[in-house]
Amino acid sequence: MKVNGTHYRSLWWDDDKAALQIIDQRWLPHEFRIQQVDTLQDFADAIVEMRVRGAPLIGATAAYGMALAAKIDPSNAHLDTAWEFLDKTRPTAINLRWALNRCRAHLLPLPEADRPAAALKLAHEISDEDVGINHSIGQNGLEIIRKIAAGKKDGEPVRILTHCNAGWIATVDWGTATSPMYQAHDAGIPIHVWVDETRPRNQGALTSWELGSHGIPHTYITDNAGGHLMQHGLVDMVIVGTDRTTRRGDVCNKIGTYLKALAAKANNVPFYVALPSPTIDWTVDDGVAEIPIEERQEREVTHIQGLTDDGKIGVVQVTPVGTPGGNPAFDVTPNHLVTGLITERGVCEASAEGLAALFPDLSRIAKSA
Repeated sequence: MKVNGTHYRSLWWDDDKAALQIIDQRWLPHEFRIQQVDTLQDFADAIVEMRVRGAPLIGATAAYGMALAAKIDPSNAHLDTAWEFLDKTRPTAINLRWALNRCRAHLLPLPEADRPAAALKLAHEISDEDVGINHSIGQNGLEIIRKIAAGKKDGEPVRILTHCNAGWIATVDWGTATSPMYQAHDAGIPIHVWVDETRPRNQGALTSWELGSHGIPHTYITDNAGGHLMQHGLVDMVIVGTDRTTRRGDVCNKIGTYLKALAAKANNVPFYVALPSPTIDWTVDDGVAEIPIEERQEREVTHIQGLTDDGKIGVVQVTPVGTPGGNPAFDVTPNHLVTGLITERGVCEASAEGLAALFPDLSRIAKSA
């Protein structure tokens, strides 16, 4: 997508510098900063501190981390050490481990001398695959939006509610939940997006920054306004992303997603999840019982970052001094609350049967593992 008229991916390889470049998302939407990632510690910090964020982007970042590890020392022992070091950075998004496993499995059978070049080539492939997957999700989601638009009065927009940021900066490009929005807008279908602020990190501001840059009409709303809008018939559909989806279709996403799904169910609003296949965890069945939920620092809840009146980025405390903050980063939406999963291969019901029918090759591999 574009920033001030220039196309960017969320990360890219600079051949001249022989190093990975990332958009440091901690400063968005107020400042656009690029960081070069030079060491394995830099990679870990980028993931932990959410300089990069979003399950697909974390996975791509980890792949480049493994490429750096192979360049430093291509031995089995060092690759295993790098795998463990990066794997522990964030526990919930499955793309991280998916990418690490894919890299290690690809590299270990190769002679050590061939591993650095092969690792970098694979990291490029994983990034390019992510772009293709997300574009296809957008095409499949576009058809859902098109059907809703066909039932609207002339010129009336399809009103979409989204939660958190599942946009192009949460992936390598296009985004997951936002990809259908971009493609609908580009196809001339009028849409309006309700953007949840999504506490505690207010990631809805990132979505607003993206949509505004693309010229898509949107409104930034508080975390808990969505149910009210649904009650009054102001939401035609919900599209969210996912950080891990179980083989039966339970969806783990940013905290607050479950409440949006409950409100959608109560008001007969379709609730869709944009799901790239690397985000399916075929080893997990019951999302509520089995998916580890990351507990982040309480400071993210007790403090807030924003633009001050003098135009500087600052941090203020919003709670009484001494008040503790709880910060579970994700929740799980059971499959019965999900209308459908929008994947790169099509749309399916949120069930074991639906996912297995769409991804028979992947489900077979998981069962045999």
